[in-house]
Amino acid sequence: MFESLVHAFKAGGWGMWPIAATAVTIVAVTVDRIIYLFFTISNQKESVLRELYKYILRGDLGGALRFLDSQKAGPIVKVIKAGLLKVHRSDFEVQAALDQASLQEMPKIEARTGYLAVLSNAAVLFGLLGTISGLITCFGAVANVDPSQKATILAAGIAEAMNCTAFGLGTSIPALLLFAWLQARSQHLIDDINESVVTVMNLVVGNRDQFDLTVLQNAEGERAAGGRR
Repeated sequence: MFESLVHAFKAGGWGMWPIAATAVTIVAVTVDRIIYLFFTISNQKESVLRELYKYILRGDLGGALRFLDSQKAGPIVKVIKAGLLKVHRSDFEVQAALDQASLQEMPKIEARTGYLAVLSNAAVLFGLLGTISGLITCFGAVANVDPSQKATILAAGIAEAMNCTAFGLGTSIPALLLFAWLQARSQHLIDDINESVVTVMNLVVGNRDQFDLTVLQNAEGERAAGGRR
């Protein structure tokens, strides 16, 4: 199997090299995105919101913040914490803090995934370019050789062209499937962030009267005093 692939790669001519470079880049981007989307960050929405409800409904804002500090610092935790730190301000400021934190986290989730779609198209185009180049070389050579050699040269040229096409498609199709899979994962995480923003905002508005806001007010006063010094 491996020997057949090596033989086909060599038979494909120069057009195989840009396809190979594209394939390597696709693997690198895919590994980077899988590590980030499935291991570096995790889907914490259900567990975090479930525990947060308990603290908020008891009016224990300090406990809620300590709970968030104890969790893995994923996008949802960062967004929720940004909103809770502004609870002693107006609803507008709480919403602004949630939105700002969301806008900071979403680009990290979507980063580089779109490259897979571009690389998928590039692999097809490189394969097409190699195919056209092989056919041009093939028919150009056939016109100027001895009739007894035409069949051999024609077969070699067509093999080069078809190998480029096959490798281009073989690189493009997995890249497109990986793009769809990772894009779905990214969208799922973004939807969770948006849902968490709405949930936290509703909790804050509905339970603000129960919160002990002196914790945040004192902390803000200490920060302001430290800044003046």
